Amino acid sequence: MIISVPATSANLGPGFDSLGLAVDLRNRVEFHPSKFFSVSIKGEGENNARLKGNNLFVSIFNEHYSRLTKKKQNFKFTFYNSIPMSRGLGSSSAVIVSAIASAHEAANIRVSKRRILNHALVYEPHPDNITPAVMGGFNVATIEKNKVFSQKKHLPDYLKAVVVIPNKQMNTSKSRTILPKSYSKENAVYNLSHTALTVAAFFNEDWEMLKLAAQDRFHQKARMKTLPELFSVQKVAYESGALMSTLSGSGSTFFSLAYDDDAAMIANRLKQKFPEFAVKILDFDNSGLIIER
Repeated sequence: MIISVPATSANLGPGFDSLGLAVDLRNRVEFHPSKFFSVSIKGEGENNARLKGNNLFVSIFNEHYSRLTKKKQNFKFTFYNSIPMSRGLGSSSAVIVSAIASAHEAANIRVSKRRILNHALVYEPHPDNITPAVMGGFNVATIEKNKVFSQKKHLPDYLKAVVVIPNKQMNTSKSRTILPKSYSKENAVYNLSHTALTVAAFFNEDWEMLKLAAQDRFHQKARMKTLPELFSVQKVAYESGALMSTLSGSGSTFFSLAYDDDAAMIANRLKQKFPEFAVKILDFDNSGLIIER
């Protein structure tokens, strides 16, 4: 059995903990019953011995498989990881979603994407990454009574993601500690109105509106200060034609949305200005979680 989940970019400026989209950079896991338990990692994290002995995927998988089948079974897991870790591209959400989906597949129990998404809330209480990881596309999501309620917009082929991936990791939990404890009514209304405008721009495909809409007063500036080069990354991206340019999740990756015709030029200028950072042009992913039986 093969399960794959895409990378995600969350918040998208003002949409703190509520907006996210999926890009075509996938983590895959292949697994089958085995006499002995084993873990093999290829790609991101392959040199991290700790991941083999203390693996979040295996922990969540075993928890759900035991719940579903009331028995224990050894499996051989092979991970093919393309999503950089702790860079704001949803690597943790990809692990959580793939583990839950894999456990249900191993137990031969078919379950809806919505059910998998709600199970994922136990491990990731914010829906901005897990929702596009499961559903694909652009998503606006909220939580009511321990369930995710969301709306999805299919992203067209003529748009591309340009991502700048610094060589510095950022821990999401730690990055939350540097945020303000409270916000003024003025800033709350500012973010509320800009989030609403961002959602409307995506659903109406008014891409030229996004530069104005995607401004933020809640989290982005405080987080970017921990890696000041990101202010210059955003400036160069906009000067080169990006439609929007925002911190991806809590960072350190910076996400820009661009027309297909402009993506290469934007990426080349970013590479020239920031040769120490990785720069990728990615398609958007509208599929989300994929199960290959």
